[in-house]
Amino acid sequence: MGLMAIKWMIVTQNLYRRLGVKAGMMKTMIGASLLAGSLLVSGAGAAVAQAQPTLGPYGYGGVKLGMTAKQARATGGVVQKMPGGGGCSGWDLKKFRTPKDSVGVYISPRVGLAAIFAAKGMKTPQGIKIGSTLKQVKAAYPRIKKDFDGFYVITVPGNKKAYYNFSVERGKVTEYGIALHKQDCFN
Repeated sequence: MGLMAIKWMIVTQNLYRRLGVKAGMMKTMIGASLLAGSLLVSGAGAAVAQAQPTLGPYGYGGVKLGMTAKQARATGGVVQKMPGGGGCSGWDLKKFRTPKDSVGVYISPRVGLAAIFAAKGMKTPQGIKIGSTLKQVKAAYPRIKKDFDGFYVITVPGNKKAYYNFSVERGKVTEYGIALHKQDCFN
């Protein structure tokens, strides 16, 4: 159940991107914020590249899988987009906003923060990001398996309670996410 649901969300997010739902503006804003935040100036005045944001093994920065909505909100790293109405609620990471009809994070009233979808510029601790080749994915995760829907799935190294799900088109990662195995937000 959980794997199918995260796949559905990845496909849905991909569809919104393909439909052009504020995609140009989103890319511009993400690109500008990544560019602005990617350099640090040392005491000597030399620019040094900052590490890319990491998704995994337990979440993104202070936003961790399993957190309650209250705990996630208290980190200051998320904003609510869609109320749960008794079920899962939809959120975004503050630094990586999604288009209007999409979310980057799901929080379940039963299991807590259930899933985080990667934004352009994020990487896994093993260095995999949107745009990585399938060869790089397989080198980083030698035990990764392709499921019957064509997605590449593996339990997150260092966190047996979660899995990564990679969408690969034309030999490159187009989308990915991290989710709890026991998540209950997707069908």
